[in-house]
Amino acid sequence: MTNQTLSISARRLAFNDRNDGDLVRAVPVETPVAIEVCGIGYAVMMATPSDLRDYAAGFALAEGLVKHVRDLSDIIVHETEGGWIIRLTLPAEGTAIALERARRRVSESSCGLCGLENIQQVLRPLPPIRGLITTSREAIADALNALQHHQTLGRSTGGTHAAAFCRPDGSILCVREDVGRHNALDKLIGALALSDIPASGGFLLLSARCSYELVEKAVRAGCPMLVTISAPTSLAVERAEQAGLTLVALARPDSALIVCDVHRNIS
Repeated sequence: MTNQTLSISARRLAFNDRNDGDLVRAVPVETPVAIEVCGIGYAVMMATPSDLRDYAAGFALAEGLVKHVRDLSDIIVHETEGGWIIRLTLPAEGTAIALERARRRVSESSCGLCGLENIQQVLRPLPPIRGLITTSREAIADALNALQHHQTLGRSTGGTHAAAFCRPDGSILCVREDVGRHNALDKLIGALALSDIPASGGFLLLSARCSYELVEKAVRAGCPMLVTISAPTSLAVERAEQAGLTLVALARPDSALIVCDVHRNIS
């Protein structure tokens, strides 16, 4: 397995007891991961080099390059000097989408969201949530309490995000970790798709603030409910309401905030 941590030397600076000292600490590996689509450079992401096949599948689904993971003809993960390369082979429709986006990116400014056309793309309608689950406050609390025990990389470094897929009873079925919260969720979505586990049958739990991108990834994966440990942004709330996604935020050991639950997934 590729190293996911790196040991560094540091000096502890104590604020109260003056118990300073030299120590060795593990930090998560962050490295460039280049994504190529049919031989064309599509994106370079900064990620933890683990579960990259899952990441590739989840990224392709989240980007709308494929509708089903079975549409991916091939996924090749290759380590190169200074980072990693993921090579995707897509059907004709996905290839055309990727090539057009790559062409536009050349003329765009670095923000990647400039111009009316891009704003329209960001705010494009989301597919409505079709799946329904029945869960409870006890299940959410159980998942929160169990998450830390599934965060192997997080426990050793204190510097990564986790994305978990939970059954309606709160038991955790699958977890993926990464230095980036978006990457962690892409890895999880890809892992579910590659294992033929429908995201509609449970809920997502993320150790991150709830930005609109995470809401959109959850909706496009067909998951009916998203729980995050931090606060949502205004656009995240708006997009969740539009799609009918049950959104729970500020999930803590003693409470959580139900932001929207139009389908009454939480009993």
